Amino acid sequence: MNTAKLVRSLLGVTLFGLGVLTGLVAQTAKDVPQRVELKRADLAGAPGMEVIESITEFKPGEGGELHVHHGVEASYVIQGATIRVAGREEPIVVPAGISQLTLRGVKHGAFTVIGDTSLKSFAVHIVDKGQPLYDYSK
Repeated sequence: MNTAKLVRSLLGVTLFGLGVLTGLVAQTAKDVPQRVELKRADLAGAPGMEVIESITEFKPGEGGELHVHHGVEASYVIQGATIRVAGREEPIVVPAGISQLTLRGVKHGAFTVIGDTSLKSFAVHIVDKGQPLYDYSK
């Protein structure tokens, strides 16, 4: 391989690595460590909107904070668990196989997993591009 090809290859690998790093930093700026982003793409026909796919797993003792999204969240429970929701005395059993649609600006997510099993879900967010995925409520 000649020097020019080697330099171009190294430059390509470096730029790719910087792109991945930038995506990871952008993802984790206000993110939860339990969320793993799978894909992100612009929403065709809707300038300023994007679609984000992710899987989230909350282990026993972990939970989510009260938050809203700048768009819609559609989620599907892959693995159910028992949770305690803030403000409720009785625990709730969240079974595998249920889905939920949370509309723009609706507060949700104040819970803690209290059973032996992790709560694992797949989510698709259709949100305003350039906004944080989570806006936390106090």
